Amino acid sequence: MTRSMTPHTGYAGYLYVHFKRESADGEQIHFALSDGNDPLHFDDLNGGRPVLYSRSGERGVRDPHIVRSPDDGRYYMVATDLRLFGNLDWDRHVRWGSRSIMIWESDDLVHWGDGRLVEVAPAEAGNTWAPESVWDPEQDAFVVHWSSTLYDDERHEGQSHNRIMYATTRDFREFSEARVWIDRGWQTIDATVIHHEGLYYRFLKDERARGGAAPHGKSVFSETAASLTAGEWTPLAEGIGLDVISRGEGPLVYRSNTEDRWFLWIDEFTAERRYVPFETTDLAGGAWTAVEDYRLPVDPCHGVVLPVTAEEYERLRTAWDS
Repeated sequence: MTRSMTPHTGYAGYLYVHFKRESADGEQIHFALSDGNDPLHFDDLNGGRPVLYSRSGERGVRDPHIVRSPDDGRYYMVATDLRLFGNLDWDRHVRWGSRSIMIWESDDLVHWGDGRLVEVAPAEAGNTWAPESVWDPEQDAFVVHWSSTLYDDERHEGQSHNRIMYATTRDFREFSEARVWIDRGWQTIDATVIHHEGLYYRFLKDERARGGAAPHGKSVFSETAASLTAGEWTPLAEGIGLDVISRGEGPLVYRSNTEDRWFLWIDEFTAERRYVPFETTDLAGGAWTAVEDYRLPVDPCHGVVLPVTAEEYERLRTAWDS
């Protein structure tokens, strides 16, 4: 097995992969490219139009995430199989939404072939939201995690809450049986993970209404562990960004290509500006400062920022820079 590239090594920019707000073409795959190695200034590729469309399942995709294989450098993209444009029936989406995720794969970030739907959630699940992938050397496999509301049986009756589920895979075609990864007894969604110096840092959204037992409801919190499958994670921070934003979800986190600095974007989903970036030079400290100088694409929504090499950067710009 070859070792995947680490920050500070060979990267020349960043690719932001995302969807846009509900519209005819919004809930599809959109790309944006950074201004060289500037980690906070991005412009839409392809004139703001999608670079990939879902033609299967719900015929819309949200929350895309890309991981690079440590074996051969191949890229795998997963996304939520969901389209809200023209159908805001939340009860339907939570009880009888897709139990599959959309998957694409590519050798060069440009040619992705036909996407495929793979069912990963159990029959008791009512939805499969915000999938992400992370390589776990302990299991020699990818951990693919997502949010699902689990009901007592396949009738999906009564009330329940979103848990974070996961399954493992080596090829994004065959998946293990899904297991519960996080169950607080209350709504949790939008988990994302980054690894640094032997620790995993996990960010996710407390989906409860704010107040009473949930003073930081509808905001992002973080925790750490030495293993992805650890039974206990150590709390690190709650209500991240609430001095700047009113509420937040869809966290994405990445490291600078050029220095020991990390960036955390939080979607202020009730505001026009959407994503708001924060930064820190002390990932273990848990404190994040809002960034003032940044430029994001029009209508940025939940996705991932991926470091890219100079060759990949030029290939992306050539393919879609209009």
